[in-house]
Amino acid sequence: MKRKSELRKLLLLLALLVLPGIALILLSKAEHNFEILPYLGEKELVFDKESGVVDTLYHRVPDFELVNQEGEQVSFADFEGKIIVADFFFTTCPTICPIMTKQMTRLQWMLEDPAYDDVHFLSYTVNPTHDSPEVLKTYALQQGADLSRWTFITGDQESIHRLGFDGYLLSTQEDDMAPGGFLHSSMFVLLDRERHIRGFYDGTSTKEVDDLVTDIKMLKKQEVMKPTEMVRR
Repeated sequence: MKRKSELRKLLLLLALLVLPGIALILLSKAEHNFEILPYLGEKELVFDKESGVVDTLYHRVPDFELVNQEGEQVSFADFEGKIIVADFFFTTCPTICPIMTKQMTRLQWMLEDPAYDDVHFLSYTVNPTHDSPEVLKTYALQQGADLSRWTFITGDQESIHRLGFDGYLLSTQEDDMAPGGFLHSSMFVLLDRERHIRGFYDGTSTKEVDDLVTDIKMLKKQEVMKPTEMVRR
């Protein structure tokens, strides 16, 4: 009996010494696959005859030349290398805009860490006739916007509405029957550094804005990962 007891103790000791090493080896060899955010919008397959490689061109929001809350001309060149979160609103909107602005302000606070200094917020007014640079700046300061990270944009109305519809794939239009005289989407749009659309999120929903924060973190992680480690949603 004594020998059996000693043998059990010896086997238990060996298991305690060997099993952690085996587990460590298995973990080191395991594949760690992470989800990759989709590319949204139309895409085009392009065949290179010389290399025989088929490449995919994804929808890209086109550049613009408009005016910010300081009265300065801005374009995407001013936000080069940034991850963008964009929305369309107007300062006299009586319905969804106040909620969207509060959620964008909350998003700004949630991404205050210096690790997110490369995330920039763009809010385009769909009513530039009223929303001059001065009006936008007053509105921004009242909402607690950090203007080093959040830019309010006005300019030619037709250009803004076309950018919203053709570029960001959102509804933006004047409508006398709509509250405040304009129809526009409540969506926040996530753009990667190449201006590809990677997600739409309801800017009136706390849950979806929380999802947006998660996806921004995922996008940043995706940028430093190898293609073999990614799994498409």
